[in-house]
Amino acid sequence: MTDQLSRETTESVDELGPVDWLVVEFPGSRFKGEIAPALDELVEAGIIRVLDLVLIKKAEDGSVDLFEINDLEESELGGIVAYETELAMLLGAEDVEAVAAAVEPGSSAALLVWENTWAAPFASAVRRAGGQLVANGRIPVQAILAAIEADEDQDEDQDEQSEQRTEGE
Repeated sequence: MTDQLSRETTESVDELGPVDWLVVEFPGSRFKGEIAPALDELVEAGIIRVLDLVLIKKAEDGSVDLFEINDLEESELGGIVAYETELAMLLGAEDVEAVAAAVEPGSSAALLVWENTWAAPFASAVRRAGGQLVANGRIPVQAILAAIEADEDQDEDQDEQSEQRTEGE
């Protein structure tokens, strides 16, 4: 039985897609329930698989309460509680402590680790072909918006210069 479980875990790791993590802070612990259904939709659609989730609540005095996904009631997080996998517990105590230290007193945070299941077939093919990831990154939406705005400003400046040249001829 243990050999079969080991083989199944190895096979599932071989088919694993890219894994990401994020931390979302809720100042004043003003958490609203809109996030759980959105996350649930991503899981149901097969886009992601929740691997680990830790909720962090930091009191005004700096004391911290931690809640693992399996500590929570389904009513608190909807169907997300049912998604924890055998690959869960990827986060170490040091990871959670570092995040908790960054959370402002009187706030809550969610630390989420997920697999991008949509990319798993490609990632698996890369591994089977002997490839390995050598760089990875993410462009923040704010940077994209700033680049679009700068491009629009540059286009406006060029249009104005073109109009001035046309008037001068």
